[in-house]
Amino acid sequence: MCFSLRVIWRKHHPGDIPMRFIRTFAPAALIALALGLFLAPTAIAEEVRLKQGDLTLNAQLDMADGKTLKDGLVLVVHGTLAHNDMDTLNNLRTILNDRGLNTLAINLSLAIDDRHGMYDCATPHRHHHLDALEEIAHWMDWLKDQGAGPVVLFGHSRGGNQSARFAAERGHALLSKLVLLAPATWDADKAAAGFEKTHGRPLAQELGKAESLVKSGKSAQMMPKMGLLYCPGADVMAGSFVSYYRPDPRFNTPAILGEIKVPVLVMAGSEDNVVSDLPQRMEGKADGKRVTFDVIDGAGHFFLDLFAEDVADRIEDFLAEG
Repeated sequence: MCFSLRVIWRKHHPGDIPMRFIRTFAPAALIALALGLFLAPTAIAEEVRLKQGDLTLNAQLDMADGKTLKDGLVLVVHGTLAHNDMDTLNNLRTILNDRGLNTLAINLSLAIDDRHGMYDCATPHRHHHLDALEEIAHWMDWLKDQGAGPVVLFGHSRGGNQSARFAAERGHALLSKLVLLAPATWDADKAAAGFEKTHGRPLAQELGKAESLVKSGKSAQMMPKMGLLYCPGADVMAGSFVSYYRPDPRFNTPAILGEIKVPVLVMAGSEDNVVSDLPQRMEGKADGKRVTFDVIDGAGHFFLDLFAEDVADRIEDFLAEG
């Protein structure tokens, strides 16, 4: 007789029995388990792959006990050059699953086929900031085809800006609510200063070179050793560079919240030194109804350890509001 065992440790494959689980059972119970007489509730954890043009996209689908896609889910979008299994998102997914919420955590391709893990800075950069919108839409369409219920779109850091841009500029029939965890903010002077600090050159001159290539129809031309984001000395396609550095107030997530039609929850960490200006930029943006803003005391940008529980508490309360 076959049986399924709920995955308690996310690194185990479905059906594996964690050691802490085994140690809590008497030998007789283990014998019953082996005979298929003792059945545990079933949860599903699987990787899903989709084709988008020449690229394969992948995501981790974790179903809560007793739930189906018709019950809806949280679609999770990671931050800059990151991935769906980084500690921040892994911890939060586990907690949300334990609280009865399904999750689909996507890996943005960043123009790499079937990408997993952190982006390797040595890999030439061909991705664009707004590529994420097309990929989120692709996953939303797939969920619709699967008969999924309401989708809560969740984005962390840069993924928060991309999720907000999707909600404001695209939208989707399944999209019910938006949750933004430490979403990106933007200021032209800070962006320029940050580039020069990381890459050792003024942004204006490098952006001018990239813009010239784009205007002459050479967006795909590689610019050797240009550097991008957290990757000094990286080879970067001209169009990619422009997509991340051309001045655009829409990089400032709070500025576009008024365009979003679904309820929005924005969360900040009081000790966040990445988007430390988020509370200031949220002033006057939250009315407690259409847009809710919470500051989690003591949390940094990645909301590690018990701060993930605080995030989950806020999400639960937000979803319970209907």
